[in-house]
Amino acid sequence: MGEAPQWTIEVEAADAPATQRLAAAMAVQLRRGDVILLSGELGAGKTTLTQGLGRGLGVRGGIISPTFVLCRIHPALADGPDLVHVDAYRLGSSEEIDDIDLESTLASSVTVIEWGQGKAEHLSDSRLEIHLQRATGEDAGDEIVTDFEERDDADPRVVRISGYGPRWATPLSWD
Repeated sequence: MGEAPQWTIEVEAADAPATQRLAAAMAVQLRRGDVILLSGELGAGKTTLTQGLGRGLGVRGGIISPTFVLCRIHPALADGPDLVHVDAYRLGSSEEIDDIDLESTLASSVTVIEWGQGKAEHLSDSRLEIHLQRATGEDAGDEIVTDFEERDDADPRVVRISGYGPRWATPLSWD
């Protein structure tokens, strides 16, 4: 069914701080209009990764999960793009994504959508899809995991990054 990615990279992050450092390094390669869809079990590190992106983009801090408000905008502190952080966990369709009116910020921001697969691909002809999996957790594929047991931030994560569309013809690099 879906399109094939241009490329896929897998990186292991030893813990939550390493996940944030990886994301901060990735952020320097991002620009206005970029769309990132995050997936992974509950507690895998989607918001942790977004915090690292925010740090790397130089946006106002205080990045927390927007689960209940659906969308938070973190303004750039300098000349870079704003960060728009969306949590689509409770949304059921692409139409509900459209109701958030992301089109008004897409061109001027980096837009990160947690739980966006199958709902937000239509927002851009190019996107990054990032899947996080904790080494100690179970990856249930498309099934939503509801095991809320205490998790240790020291757990390693596998971060799988795939680039789609013309913007991502060339893979990210960490030279």
